Amino acid sequence: MNAPIRNLLSIADLDRAAIEQILELTESFAEVGERSIPKVPALRGKTIAWLFYEDSTRTRLSFETAAKRLSADTMNFSVGTSSVKKGESLRDTVNTIEAMGIDGVVVRHGDAGAPHRIAEWVDAAVVNAGDGWNQHPTQSLLDLYTARSRLGDLDGRHLVVVGDIKHSRVARSNVMAFTEMGARVTLVAPRTLLPADLDQWPVGVTHDLDSVIESADICYLLRMQLERQEQAYVPTLREFHTEWGLDTRRSAMLPDHALIMHPGPMNRGVEIDGLVADQPNSVMTQQVTNGVAVRMAVLYVLLGSGLDLVDQRLAVA
Repeated sequence: MNAPIRNLLSIADLDRAAIEQILELTESFAEVGERSIPKVPALRGKTIAWLFYEDSTRTRLSFETAAKRLSADTMNFSVGTSSVKKGESLRDTVNTIEAMGIDGVVVRHGDAGAPHRIAEWVDAAVVNAGDGWNQHPTQSLLDLYTARSRLGDLDGRHLVVVGDIKHSRVARSNVMAFTEMGARVTLVAPRTLLPADLDQWPVGVTHDLDSVIESADICYLLRMQLERQEQAYVPTLREFHTEWGLDTRRSAMLPDHALIMHPGPMNRGVEIDGLVADQPNSVMTQQVTNGVAVRMAVLYVLLGSGLDLVDQRLAVA
């Protein structure tokens, strides 16, 4: 990396060289996860706070596991049992947590841009764990790592992203990440589930999944985010599944090497058939596993002593 990365707020914070270095560092941390005692002292003495204003299973547990494997101390914040319920502002909450002594904060918030504001208020490193419809950079890094581990170089590969793109921060991050790594991206969705600013996205667009599925190296399915939808964007979920779901017929049309990916949680029977979700080329479980190593790499880059000390710090169990 040409310059130290202070925060990870968007995948746009990373150029291709920086992404490559994080993915290479992930390899080292993936090896740590295979040890009988999967722990290293790389972040001993550092304290990381979790600031999750939205529910999360995979992302939060993944970050917590990553921090523990790096020997960092953690500070858990729960909106439901905090002074937020008494009307405390985001800034006051952040300032209170920083006053207790933290080196990093991992933020998930329903408002786009919230992690950027927090980065302006604190000296600690800030990691965006998802903000509104905007960005989810560590999800994109783990998706890149998973795809490369199975397909090799992503230059020229075809990523087909299917579903509720309008409300998806994962779609926005992945378009940027996979394009940066040389892949070609096609978005597939009904018109009602496409964002209004698509002319600014470096992608192809179609409403017909069957027209592109045979050329897909990766079929990336998105959940229908009903909690973010203020109106009915499709007549019924059954109709959505018929037109845009990955069923067994469409799955059989994929090339033999193609991967089926999903950021979770899955709605079986909506964006993906249950039988398809359990196929060998469905790599959702690997995405979760790889997420821990990727987040270890991100936390180490932001809070550690630099890439030049990686081998030394990982050698000590």
